Amino acid sequence: MTAASDRLELSRLVHRFGLGPKPGEYLQLLAGGIPQARAKVLARRFDPGLNALVTPPFPNMGPAPSDPTAGLAYWKEVGAQSLSVGVWWMDRMVLADYPFIERMTWFWHGHWATSITKVSYALPMKIQNETLRTHALGNFVDMSRAMVKDGALIYWLDGPENVAYSPNENLGREFMELFTLGVGNYSQTDVHQAALGFTGYDVDMTSGAVTFDPKMHDNSAVSVLGKRQVFHAVSLSDWIVSRPENAKFIARRLWFRFISTTVEPPASLAKVFEQRDISLLINAIARNPAMRRPQYSQAKSPVEWFVSASRALRVTPSKLPESAALAWLLFSMGQFPFNPPSVGGWPSDEAWLTAAAIPYRVNLANVLVQNGDLAPLTSVPKAKIVQAAADWLGVAQWSTRTERALNQAVSDPKQLALLALNAPEYLVNA
Repeated sequence: MTAASDRLELSRLVHRFGLGPKPGEYLQLLAGGIPQARAKVLARRFDPGLNALVTPPFPNMGPAPSDPTAGLAYWKEVGAQSLSVGVWWMDRMVLADYPFIERMTWFWHGHWATSITKVSYALPMKIQNETLRTHALGNFVDMSRAMVKDGALIYWLDGPENVAYSPNENLGREFMELFTLGVGNYSQTDVHQAALGFTGYDVDMTSGAVTFDPKMHDNSAVSVLGKRQVFHAVSLSDWIVSRPENAKFIARRLWFRFISTTVEPPASLAKVFEQRDISLLINAIARNPAMRRPQYSQAKSPVEWFVSASRALRVTPSKLPESAALAWLLFSMGQFPFNPPSVGGWPSDEAWLTAAAIPYRVNLANVLVQNGDLAPLTSVPKAKIVQAAADWLGVAQWSTRTERALNQAVSDPKQLALLALNAPEYLVNA
């Protein structure tokens, strides 16, 4: 008989480090034991699931036409691409057989939070998305170098307005506060001096291309965090990321998202991250004993819940009847890819468990159930269907209350699926 702690740890592995199990996957992983399951969930390999991915075109739209009629069509297409790029990414998350890379890309999207509501164009956001995917499990030094020259991020944080004769501090401040060091590890003087190091970078917003104008860059020596020199974006990034506070900050951010929003991480995690190896750090977190302790529960965000449900039901988001309706329901729940509410990213954990979200989640769950594959429930006897639902969805164990509710729906697999997808044990990865 499988230990309850094994079921719990595996549930956390497939939902927090993956994006939820596909049908049959949870039991297959459980049969192989936790070490083997962990190795598979954290694997980086060729992903045959993505062979079915259809990537829409996201062309460089060029400047908006001056003709009103043509302009209307232009901005309508810009809006359509804004929706399409979000659905495309959720398709990737759902179709992936090895979704660890997508899960990490999703984490970094929330970390380097950039919103298409200001950027406007899908192409720069997709370029940023590919950059985050490339570096998702690499070295944070390389990731940071790439991000300080990312068109969408620079524009989002008013980089084009940051010039030598009139510095704008937004990028310098957020780079230290939210991306690399955390509050209290720099001064206002550091912010001002860092802003000078980031001067001179401009963005073509329809393509996302970044250019550097030496005439707009402050070429004087500035002092940032105790080091005085002439900085540019990459050298400034390297210096800030080399600080010991960066190791502590990133270790804490990853712990916060993958383990606990209330309990501080062990100090040893920062030491693991001394060389800024993201893969080494996330693997250490996945192996932490907290993975087997019941008190470390976390609620799924709307996109994480939707993607995991879609994977279970074999539903490709772009093939649902109306993408606009899907987006509206997720927006109503508070989350849609490429649309974080601020540079601080989205809220987390219990912040998602609001009464206001319930009707939208139920509505969306119903859409998925009506369009999904219920074979994991319809292929088993009624006497085993409640346990089959837990195994199908990767739930460690139903509570007595949930089990009672599910037992009342054993004759109606659609109703049982709807109840299971909205059950506390599925919404919160216990």
